[in-house]
Amino acid sequence: MKDKPKISILVWNLSTNDGFIRASLLEKALHKLGCEVEIIGFLFDKELYRAIPSEAQLKTVEGGNYPGFFKSINKILKLIDGDIIYAIKPQVASFGVALIKKLSSKKPVIVDIDDWELSWYGGDAWDYKPSLKQLAKDILKKDGVLRIPYHPLYIKWMENLVKRADAITTHTSFLQKRFGGISVPNGKDTALFDPAKYQPEESRNRYGLAEYRILMFPGAPRPYKGLEDVLIALDKLNQPDLKLVIVGGSPYDNYDEELRQKWGRWIIKLPNYPADVMPDVVAAAHVIVVPQRDTPETRAQFPLKLTDGMSMAKPVLSTRVGDIPEILGDTGYLVEPGCPEQIAEQIQLIFQDLDAANERGKKSRERCVEKYSIEAMASTLKSVIARL
Repeated sequence: MKDKPKISILVWNLSTNDGFIRASLLEKALHKLGCEVEIIGFLFDKELYRAIPSEAQLKTVEGGNYPGFFKSINKILKLIDGDIIYAIKPQVASFGVALIKKLSSKKPVIVDIDDWELSWYGGDAWDYKPSLKQLAKDILKKDGVLRIPYHPLYIKWMENLVKRADAITTHTSFLQKRFGGISVPNGKDTALFDPAKYQPEESRNRYGLAEYRILMFPGAPRPYKGLEDVLIALDKLNQPDLKLVIVGGSPYDNYDEELRQKWGRWIIKLPNYPADVMPDVVAAAHVIVVPQRDTPETRAQFPLKLTDGMSMAKPVLSTRVGDIPEILGDTGYLVEPGCPEQIAEQIQLIFQDLDAANERGKKSRERCVEKYSIEAMASTLKSVIARL
C-alpha cells in the first residue's frame, strides 16, 4: 500500500443528495491527508442531483433495475481503480459493488454508515416473507419490487454483511453501537463557513429578510424534523416580525407546501443555493432551528444544519434527540422533542438578550472548529487509512 493511497469513494445514487454530501466531506478530509480521491456512482434518474456542484469531478454510470443493473455493475467495476474502496451506505449499489471488487482485486473496503437505512422501513421489525407466488411476481414481473436494487430486503442483506468490510466508519453513537467501527462525525468546512467573512445585515438585505427576526432551517422539511413544532410555537408567540425561513424546500414531496398552507404567515421560502453561497445565506439568520422529533430515524442522524449554525457562530435551538446534546455541548439551546411550548420559551429567551445568545454562538463555533471541522475528520481518518 502506498503512503498516500488513492481512494475510490462509491456513492449508490448520484441522482439524489442521499450520500453525496457525506462523500464530498470525506473527500475533503482525505485530500487533507494527501490522498488522491475519486467519487464514483450510479445515476438512477439519469441526471445528477441539482444541488451537486457542476464543477464536481465525478465518474458516473447509468443505473436501473435488475436484470439490466448487472450490466451497470460491470461497467462501474471497471472504473474503480483506487487502492482503497470507500463505500457510502450499506447499499448494493455501493457496498455490494465494493465487496465484488474486493473479491477480484483484494483491495481493502471501508463502509461508511451515515444513516440507519432500514429505519425508513420500520427497522428491525421489517421483514419480507412472501408466498411462493408473490416471490415469483416480485422477481419476474417487469415492475416486481425485487427488481429494484435498493429494495429494503437488499439493504437488510448489506447490513448483515457490514462485518465483511476491512473498516467501518459511522458518524453517530447510535450507529457505532449498532455496527461498530470508528466514529467520524460530519465535518464542516469552517474556512468557508467563517462568520468573519460575512455581514449579517447585508445578507438579510440581500435575501429580503431585513424587516424580520429570522429563525432559519437550512434544509429539506420532513415531518420528523419538527418544523410543525416551531410553527405552533410561532402561533403561540404571535409576533409578526418572527419568521421561519426554510432554505431549499423538500425534493421528496409537497410537505413544505402543506406547511405553507397551514402556517404561511410565518414562513418565508428561499430556493436552493450552491454550497459556496450557503454561508452567506446562513449569515442572514438570527437563530438556526433544528427541532428534530424523537424517532428511530432521527436517533441515528447527525443533522448537518447543526454545524451550519455552529460554524457561523449562530445561536442554535434544537432538541434532546440522539447525539444532538453531545454535539452542541453547552453552546446551544435545547428543548424536549415535540414541545412547542418549550420552543416558544427559548425563542423569547434568545431574543430578550440576543447579545448573550450571540456570545454563546461564538463558543459554538469554537466547538465546531475543534470537534466537527474537516480537519477533525481528517485526524480521525488518518488512523483508519494507516491501519489499512
